[in-house]
Amino acid sequence: MIRAENLHKTYRNGRKDVRAVDGVSIEIKKAKATAIIGPSGAGKSTLLHLLGGLDKPTSGRVFVDGKDIYGLSDKERAGLRNVRIGFVFQFYHLLPEFTALENVMLPALIRSRSILNTQYSIRDMAGELLQSVGLKGRASHRPGELSGGESQRVAIARALINEPEILLCDEPTGNLDSKNSESIYELLFQVKAESGTALVIVTHDDAVSKKSDHVIRIKDGRVVQ
Repeated sequence: MIRAENLHKTYRNGRKDVRAVDGVSIEIKKAKATAIIGPSGAGKSTLLHLLGGLDKPTSGRVFVDGKDIYGLSDKERAGLRNVRIGFVFQFYHLLPEFTALENVMLPALIRSRSILNTQYSIRDMAGELLQSVGLKGRASHRPGELSGGESQRVAIARALINEPEILLCDEPTGNLDSKNSESIYELLFQVKAESGTALVIVTHDDAVSKKSDHVIRIKDGRVVQ
């Protein structure tokens, strides 16, 4: 599904080069859950962004079903992200002027599809997704009226609106308490089980590794396990 070959990402920090990702080669398999685990500053988030086409590597390649995504134009890569990859971030990134329902609808509207399938409109699908993540009664609320746990559930529903094959999650519970964290992880693994979506979670939480099919441990930009 996703294959990374000898990925490097180097940032310039003053006079010093920082190797955020240093020669990583990994594979993310279809319909499997993969946990990327390591300490703060290990390069986990940078690696996830490279896998999802959000940031260009200094060198190395990323393939999605055999296609080198960094050989695509910026527009083509953005289209691939919109259609095939869903993202869940630590800080939700909901638009404050939109309702929960409208936030969920947005990726499908960007995709310019008025109908996702023969039965449902974008609005219908977004409503069903909110219901599936336990927010049936919160569709008309704006982000400022939602709790952190509710906001992350909206973000998960938004990531699923285009029915992605890959769901990339960057510290999805980093801003939540332990109770909400547990429920978000349960929801993510439920999505993976029911939809067959490949799930990749960047986290500090070793408990996630016990639920995952594969575990990749990162330290100083390198895979150590």
